[in-house]
Amino acid sequence: MEFTVTGMHCASCGLLIDDEVEELAGVVASATSIRTGRTVVDTDGSVDPAAVVAAIASAGYGAERSG
Repeated sequence: MEFTVTGMHCASCGLLIDDEVEELAGVVASATSIRTGRTVVDTDGSVDPAAVVAAIASAGYGAERSG
């Protein structure tokens, strides 16, 4: 799954997002790029995209599914 993320301003923002997303059950890995403004999430197929958006929001950033 791919998400467009808003509100990031440094590399630490991406690390914080990845930490939050990777705590979700079913998430295998998360990779956030401040350069592209995107988070790519690998899952086992059981993860609801809304849960990823909520995890990113709980880290303090905006997100919407983009791919």
